[in-house]
Order: sequence, then C-alpha cells, then structure tokens
Amino acid sequence: MPDIVITEFMDDEPVEDLKAKYDVHWDKTLCEKPEEIKALIPDAVALIVRNRTKVTDDLLKSGPNLKVLGRLGVGLDNVDVEACKRHGVVVCPATGSNNVSVAEYAICAMMMLLKGSFYSKEDILAGKWPRNDNVGLEARGKTLGLLGFGMIGQSAARMARGLEMNVIAHDPYVPADAEGWKLAESVSLGDLISRSDIVSVHTPLMPETRGIINADAMARMKKGAYLINTARGGIIDEDDLIAALKSGQVGGAALDVFVDEPLSVEEASKFAEAPNLIMTPHISGVTDESSMAISTITVANVLRELAKS
Repeated sequence: MPDIVITEFMDDEPVEDLKAKYDVHWDKTLCEKPEEIKALIPDAVALIVRNRTKVTDDLLKSGPNLKVLGRLGVGLDNVDVEACKRHGVVVCPATGSNNVSVAEYAICAMMMLLKGSFYSKEDILAGKWPRNDNVGLEARGKTLGLLGFGMIGQSAARMARGLEMNVIAHDPYVPADAEGWKLAESVSLGDLISRSDIVSVHTPLMPETRGIINADAMARMKKGAYLINTARGGIIDEDDLIAALKSGQVGGAALDVFVDEPLSVEEASKFAEAPNLIMTPHISGVTDESSMAISTITVANVLRELAKS
C-alpha cells in the first residue's frame, strides 16, 4: 500500500522528490473515484488533492494513518477542515503559489469588459469595418472594488494602481494596520458595492460569503458596473447575475468559477442568453509558473509535516 496518494494533476518534478523518500501512488483521475481513494489510503501518511477531490469525514475514516493533507491550491471548500482536525490531519494549502496568476486574470478580464466587444476578426474578414461599434472605456480613473483582500486581492491592487485606478477593498479579516492597506482604501461591504465601477471577488467561500453578491447587492451597484469572480462559485448568485446582465444593471461579467464544476451541458445552458459574459473553466490560477509553484510548495509542505512525525 502506498505512503502517499495523489488524486489529481501536478508537475512531474516535485513528485519525483516525493518518490525519492516514499512509495507514491499518483493517478490524475482518482478525484473521480472516491471508493478507489478509500481503498488506497489505509496505510497512507499523506494525501495530496486539488479542488475536485472531496475530502470528507467518511473518506478520512479510511485513512487512519494520515498525518497531512496537501492541497494543490489555496481554496479549502472541498475539504472538511473540522473533520481533518478531528482525525489529526494537518491541512496545508499552497499559500502564495498563484496569487499573481489569479490577479493577472482578474485585471485582464476587467480590461476586456471595459474595452467592450472588440472581437472583430470575422467582420473584418467579411470586408466590414465595425469601428464605431467598438468604443470602450479606459481603466484609468475607474474604481476597482476588491471583495477579499488577501494575497490575491493585494496583488490585483498593485496592478490596478499601475493603471492609475482608484482601489477600494473590503475584508474584515485583514487587520486595520496591515501593510496591504497602503494599496487600497478599506471600506464597508455596502460602500464597496455602491462605489465600484468593477467588483472583483477574491474571498473564500464560507457560510457568510455564500450568495453575498445576490440580486439585492447587484441592485445597489452602479448601473452598468462590471463583476468578476475568480474565487469560488456560490459567492455570486448565478441566476441573479444572469437576470442583472439581461436587464443591463450589470454591464458585463467574467466568471472563472461556478457552483457546479465542471459544468454539465444542462447547467451551462442557463448562461447561453446572458449578454457580455466571459466564461472560463476555473483557469485563473493555472499558468506554467503557478502550476510549478503549487506543486513545489505542496510537496515542501508535505515533506515538512512528515519530517515532524
């Protein structure tokens, strides 16, 4: 039986570092086979997962020797953290691994939304010249509101300030004297919603943030403001967003995360008629650089914790 089980994709080189010290079972499709995971972990001391593996109390009962859970990423909504505590399993997210990647995605999506419908290749190839149909907006002088001001939010703030934007943020968990507040004005949730030209979501999915951007919140946004979510599906009410896009209350949106992932054809179909909507398959944190960093940090976390035992 393996010492370490890896259930999803990661970079090869850091895995070799694990194999040099432990018996490793790595199957990128295990996230789809929870019963097979249970069968593999009775003797395992470490489990490494990404975001599609559900780490539940039931799963942990099958791994009585587990000491550490390495999370290939930073979100923990697929992990029952309290159950891990009860079972004595240390949870190690790859903190700091993809903040630049996610922030760059958010800023890129913002620029695309501001510039408007500028994909004119087909029209130009057809001999058209739709110049007057593609008048957009500048980022300079606009207010970017960051819902969540951890490492990702602060990275986005640095980039936005380089664009001469006004940056405001709401995060009750960041101390008032934190260095990061030099990058943004700390505001209430209500002020963030009402003052922002663009709202970018960077908060974890928790009971208090589930559905926090709903019809009421969108009604209090500036008419035509933009909304970006690179955090977790469920923070924005998807049905309310679709309605707000159709009415024009929200001028455009970019969603990299969804309540149900991966989206089925049936679930995705509800977005078909939503205008000015960018949709991507949870890729904001996935670049060559961040992928290597995530894998390297995760392996270092796992080896560090196992060395303690």
